[in-house]
Amino acid sequence: MTAPDATGSTLIPCLRYRDAHAAIAWLEAAFGFRAQAVYAEGEVVHHAQLVYGRGMVMLGSVDNASEWGRHSVHPDEVGGRQTQSACVIVADPDAHHARAVAAGAQVVIPIADQPYGGRGYACRDPEGYLWWFGSYDPWADHAGPA
Repeated sequence: MTAPDATGSTLIPCLRYRDAHAAIAWLEAAFGFRAQAVYAEGEVVHHAQLVYGRGMVMLGSVDNASEWGRHSVHPDEVGGRQTQSACVIVADPDAHHARAVAAGAQVVIPIADQPYGGRGYACRDPEGYLWWFGSYDPWADHAGPA
């Protein structure tokens, strides 16, 4: 089986936020995402799609009673620890870092050149999700499997 070639991104992280509307606004201001679609009723965001280049994250409001929600937890329910995180390729990690810090991102790994290539940093958003932003592009930086 092969993945579809016509789509923008075949792997899309999905996140749940306690205040999804505020998260969307913050992710746009701090990280440069753009809301492509937001399906909401009042304070509840049922589904939102935020894009960055050809990448995307989907998010919605925390709902522990839903079929999907019963299988996941919010960072504040597990002491802020993560079992996965999003890695976003950016053209200028230093400028991105400055923008994120100015918006209040909590940097957990300082920006630095990485031994495997590229430059990047890790931070948390206001609800505790862990993000990595950097210039290392595994698609461009590797000719194929080792």
